Amino acid sequence: MAETAREVLNFPGLDSGEALKRLKQFGENVVATKKKLRPLVAFAAKFKSPLVLILIFASLVSFFIGEKTNAVILVSMILISVVLDFANSYRSEKAVDQLIAQVVTTVNVIRDGRKEEIKLQYVVPGDIVFLSAGDVVPADCLVLESKDFFVNQSVLTGESLPVEKFAAIQSENPTPEISLSNENSIFMGTNVVTGFATVRVIRTGHQTEFGKIADRLSGAEVVTDFDQHIRDFSAFIMRLTFFLVAAVFLVNTLFNNRSLLSAFIFAVAIAIGLTPELLPVILSVSLSRGAMRMSKNGVIVKHLPSIQNFGRMNILCTDKTGTLTENRITVVKYVDSHGETSEEILRVAYLSSYFHTGVPNPLDQAVKDRKAWDLSGVKKIDEIPFDFERRRDSMVVEKEGQQLIITKGAPEEIFPICRSYFHKDKPLNFDKKIEALATKEFSKLSQDGFKVLAVASKEIKSRRESYEKDEEHQMTLIGFLAFLDPPKPTTLEAVKELENLGVEIKILTGDSELLTQKICRDIKLPVKGSVTGAVLEKLSEVELSRLIPHTTIFARVTPEQKEIIITHLKKNGQVVGYLGDGINDTPALRAADVGISVNNGVDIAKETADILLLKKSLHVLKDGVIEGRKTFRNTLKYLLVGLSSNFGNMLSMTIASVLLPFFPMLPTQILLNNFIYDVSQLSLSTDNVDEDELRRPSEWSLKFIREYMLTFGLISSAFDFITFVTLLVVFELPERSFQTGWFIESLATQVFVIYVVRTKKFPFLESRPSAWLFATTFLAVLAAWLIPFLPITSFFHLDPLSLKVSLSIGLIIVAYLAAVQLVKRHFYQKYREGD
Repeated sequence: MAETAREVLNFPGLDSGEALKRLKQFGENVVATKKKLRPLVAFAAKFKSPLVLILIFASLVSFFIGEKTNAVILVSMILISVVLDFANSYRSEKAVDQLIAQVVTTVNVIRDGRKEEIKLQYVVPGDIVFLSAGDVVPADCLVLESKDFFVNQSVLTGESLPVEKFAAIQSENPTPEISLSNENSIFMGTNVVTGFATVRVIRTGHQTEFGKIADRLSGAEVVTDFDQHIRDFSAFIMRLTFFLVAAVFLVNTLFNNRSLLSAFIFAVAIAIGLTPELLPVILSVSLSRGAMRMSKNGVIVKHLPSIQNFGRMNILCTDKTGTLTENRITVVKYVDSHGETSEEILRVAYLSSYFHTGVPNPLDQAVKDRKAWDLSGVKKIDEIPFDFERRRDSMVVEKEGQQLIITKGAPEEIFPICRSYFHKDKPLNFDKKIEALATKEFSKLSQDGFKVLAVASKEIKSRRESYEKDEEHQMTLIGFLAFLDPPKPTTLEAVKELENLGVEIKILTGDSELLTQKICRDIKLPVKGSVTGAVLEKLSEVELSRLIPHTTIFARVTPEQKEIIITHLKKNGQVVGYLGDGINDTPALRAADVGISVNNGVDIAKETADILLLKKSLHVLKDGVIEGRKTFRNTLKYLLVGLSSNFGNMLSMTIASVLLPFFPMLPTQILLNNFIYDVSQLSLSTDNVDEDELRRPSEWSLKFIREYMLTFGLISSAFDFITFVTLLVVFELPERSFQTGWFIESLATQVFVIYVVRTKKFPFLESRPSAWLFATTFLAVLAAWLIPFLPITSFFHLDPLSLKVSLSIGLIIVAYLAAVQLVKRHFYQKYREGD
């Protein structure tokens, strides 16, 4: 037996016991868009790295030819490296999970016969759910009742336009057929654009259409701009490594008559020495530490790579309400088109605001808070929701058999639908002269810093049960409501801080141009230019690309125009962040390099954003920008030090392997050297960053890295040969002592040079490293000096050195650091002039 949607609504929903039973049966309503590997599987996956596979192959070859010591050392280093990588990756993943757990998405359902709010994951099949504009559909559902209910299904279908959904007659089948082609079916992951509906949940979690797609795409990687730079850099390193390794292998087999195996193992060791294999670990540690520090300031990072883009951001686009202002909106004035106070305006507006449903509106709340009116005998008939094309909403109410439609919205959108206006208790003709007078009053209120809504009404002669947008015509203008939302006391300071960090602020708002200009004056935000959405609509692509970069205020803009503005800024080479929390902000959040929303924003905004703020404020964004720049700078330090030193050492090793009758450093010594160095650099994520480096957005330049590597790599190589001459000619050391001497010198120069390279200033006196970095680097060099004296030295073929040799190496290290400091100053000066 069929039942109508209205009859289904009388069903009290599930009781708590039945809901719990279904939760156990169907599981939590969650979809993992990225498949999480079990710890053991994730650990095993670390062995798939090409570098690790080469090491495994080298260790197997060493074992089978009888070089068991080499094999054991290689396996030990593989295990230590993999365990270190896995442990840091695992901790980072857990840290992100803990942060995201702080973001709670709730759903309004009927449980035990009453409406209540529950967490998204506890929604089960059979739940009755209420949806309105801005909500993300929590599961695959059947529409039971709807009003102007439009859903964006592009995430599933690719359609750019929202689709209207309608209620239909339902059957008693608990799992009726639903499909994308049905007008009464909606699906998880889509979002409500306008209107509201009551729906029944049919499928949850991985049984939904979205869940099935997520299962197929699980593990798909999203590549950020920073990731692409890292990949380009990795490709450059691979080419360089291949060239050096091939050269070493050929030279040592063809000219030095060394065995293929020994030449191969030596070449592999050089490849490992040149490759910054702990770069992923350094990145992971830096990002997770940054995310945890930001969380203490009320900033939740949903996607770790977005911290990198934070550091590069040089334009922040934001709306006005709640960001620059207090978001404590109050009704201050209620005046007619002549500027005269009239409580009739407040009373008519109250009739609309009181019965408003859907997305909570602070303006409606302000009207209700201003004065409560007696609504005895008044009932709601219908509601025509707000949309961004009309920029108004309407409410139809009835009292004593008479129906009245009340429309509120932007004055520019209300004037065209009015034929009369209300003044001194009577309606008069709304002609061009009165429209000009009303426009003047509206402009005056805006210039004084008020957000203005126009209110109009009309008695309905032919009564109906439901109404559409075409009823909004031939109305009577009642007057204006003037709302005050003062600037935050902290906004002035926050704007100055972001300006000092090289971040330009642009305002993208639905409010009037005059009001936004007044707010900008109050917070002393420099305004280069101002434009409205109506003007933007008439411009060509070329004209937009010229205008947008030189404009600060974009007023009365639609969601689509916000997206266009951000897209043009990105095409112009800017790195753009967008801060917004409404459904109208979603396209802009998607388009931005960094999408930022607020924890109490609408669901679709929170879902789209990369970063969530527990408090909507420009002030907390400063910390995010700084963390992003710290992460970038500390990652760059690892690359610059590692590449320049490794390149110099490997170049020296390649040339020395041709000139010397023995390997300048054994493969196991190269691996040990590289491992000690990498472990010492893990503390780089804690390092201090000079204030000068934080004042401007960080930029990635492969050209800069290449020039840096060649310049300082050649200096490193030059001092290696000074070491060679000192050890072989001055002290006439035998093979093992020579290898020990260069092992210590190459590691010490590579580790200590971080103090010089980490800053453009004079190390220690003008810029100090973090305590952790100082400790790990000191211990690394100490280890290099002590290993020859320890029992394990036999595994690495290292001999203790005399005091005289050790002091000579120490002098070479000091001379090397002094040379790098001297060249560094000239290098940065030349590079700035070259740019």
